[in-house]
Formats: sequence, C-alpha cells, structure tokens
Amino acid sequence: MTRTRTAIVVGGGIAGPVAALALRRAGIEATVHESHSTTADGIGGALSVAPNGRAALGLVGLDRVGVPMNAIVLQNHKGRAITELRQPMQFTWRADLYRRLHDLALQQGVPVHHGHELVDVRDGGTGIRAVFADGTTSEEADVLIGADGLRSTVRRLIDPRAPQPRYSGLLGFGARVDGAGLPPTGDRMYMAFGRRAFFGYQTFDDGTGVWFANLPHPYVTWQQVRQTSNEEWLRRLGEAFAGDTVPALDLLRRTPSEALVTAGPMEDLPHVPHWHRGRMVLVGDSAHATSPSSGQGASLAAESAVELARALRDLPLSQAFAAYEQARRARVERVIAQAARTNSGKAAGAVGRVFRDALLPLFARLATPEKMAWQYDHRIHWDTAVAA
Repeated sequence: MTRTRTAIVVGGGIAGPVAALALRRAGIEATVHESHSTTADGIGGALSVAPNGRAALGLVGLDRVGVPMNAIVLQNHKGRAITELRQPMQFTWRADLYRRLHDLALQQGVPVHHGHELVDVRDGGTGIRAVFADGTTSEEADVLIGADGLRSTVRRLIDPRAPQPRYSGLLGFGARVDGAGLPPTGDRMYMAFGRRAFFGYQTFDDGTGVWFANLPHPYVTWQQVRQTSNEEWLRRLGEAFAGDTVPALDLLRRTPSEALVTAGPMEDLPHVPHWHRGRMVLVGDSAHATSPSSGQGASLAAESAVELARALRDLPLSQAFAAYEQARRARVERVIAQAARTNSGKAAGAVGRVFRDALLPLFARLATPEKMAWQYDHRIHWDTAVAA
C-alpha cells in the first residue's frame, strides 16, 4: 500500500464529484459511478453553503454559488423578530449545485457513469474491484471511496453493523415561487418558529421567492412521503401554519403543487464508528450526515472530500485514511450535535416554545461571528503537506 494513483468514487451527488475533482487536482485519476440511471437535475431541496464550504469548493474550481444570505432573522409565531444572526452564507438549490459540479467534472475529464449500482467489492491485495448490479460491469483501482449518501452501500460493506440514520422528528418541504407577493428581504432570510411547524423564506428584487418548512411528523420513509400528493401536503402545511402571523400561508397559496419539493424525513448520523477498512473509505453524508438545520451539510462534504484527496496525495494508503479521519471526525460530529439541538427547538411543544423563545436572545449572543468562527472560518491549506 504505497502511493495512490487511481480511485473509484461511488456516488455522483455532491460529495462524489467534489472528491473526484479534488483527487484529480492531487494527481489521482478518479471515476464516478452513480446508481441512478439518469442525472439528478431538478431533484432536491434548498440548502446553504457556508464560507468554509465555498472555500473548499473553490479549491476544486467552483467559485460563485447561489445568492447571498448574510443574515437570519428569527421570529416567533406572531411574526415578532426575536433576534438576528449575522453570518455570510449563500442560498442555493441542491439541483443547481449538483448541475454545476457535474458539468465541472465532465469539463475536467472525470468519467461519470450512471446506472452503476454497487453490490460488492473484492480486495485483490494490489487493488480493489467494484462489482455492479448488472453483473457484467466492474472496475479496479487503488482505493474505493463511498460518497453514496445517508444509506450508503459502502458504509455497510465497511461495517455490516454500521448505524442506521437517526430521524429528527421533522419532514422537510420547500419551493420556489415565481410571484411571491412580498417585499424583497434583501440578503436576509426570515425563519419563524410557528406554533406547530417551522418556516423560512427569502424574497428577491425580481418578485420571486423561496421558502422551506419543517413539519413535526411521525417517521415515514421518503417513498411513503411521496405516496401522499403534493396538494395534500400543501393542505397539511397550511393547517400547521394557520393562525401564525407570518407569511407562510400567503406563500403556500402561491405555490403550484408541481413546484413543491419534498425533501422527506430530516435525518442525521451522529457517530459512524468506522470510516474506512482496507482500501475502502467514506466521505460526505455516508460518513457524517448532518441534519439540514445545520446549514453545513454540503460544506462539510466538500471539506472532507478535499481533505481526503490531500491525505491520499501525501501519505501511503496505510496512513492516509487514518490521517483523514483524524482531521475530520471531531469537527463534523460537533456540527451534527449542534444541528440536533436546533431540531429539538423546531419540534418544541406548547411549554417548550415558551422556554425556547425566552432563550433565543441568549443563543444569539452565543452565536456571534466570533463565537462561530470555529465553524465558518475553517480553511483547508491545500499546499501544506499532510502529516501522518
């Protein structure tokens, strides 16, 4: 196990293309294999990219992402502003970020294969072979990287006893609205703790807007969520925000059913014991999925992909995976835990809402840019060699 020259990347979402691009910059040839037979255009909800994520994406050639979201105004169900958090974020849609990364990978010569569902791996000692579901397709490389998301096949191959995702108690929904009917919010996103659900929105100078909602709900799978029509989910969301003095109902009424994006159950992975085994390693959500409430999912995935490429560039394989995990685990698990606390506030009951609203100003004082520098100011020094 000496220098890494080739890599198989399993998963073509966000982490996979970033990993392949970072590996290519490190001098390692990578091929991306995606189980779905088509691209993910138009799939997925809204997300934010933090300054640390933008810096990591910049290292693989992706510069500008989304539109500015430099402040979050937190409101209660009566529409009263409780506090304002100033943080320089970018708002975008997963489908837009995916398309840009996919195109960039193709432009830089990264092969991307669709319809390749991984079913097994075979470690031959001098390399690892990926076996795909059609039974006729396989590929061999020095390492195999699992960037295949929350329900990762590679995670199960590394550790058959790996934990399952943890449900937050919330379902996620969102939409773009062509005619928002509200004044522009500038670079601010408003987020309201409703009496029965959580709502966020931002409107723009051209009259368009975006919104998302987190609805407390017993656990259902994404497939079960899709068995209920968009019209019915919009109706249920309307019931959840009835009586709240925030513009949720106005935006819901202006949302065509076909525009509703169903993100499904909001889940995380608080601790994955084994990130690697032999020639296999995890990156992104397969290793450290955080709830969307963190605003850091895509950013942490990009960071980890770049750090993994650096480690494989500078260290023999026998040391690279351990150095990569040591550089990442404490940071990502801290973000995951913080997002879990945020989710508990979104699903608070009648009594919990009183305490939550009373404590939010205190939280704002603890979430100043200075206090959050550990999260947002994190930078990866590409040209610095990774130590064993």
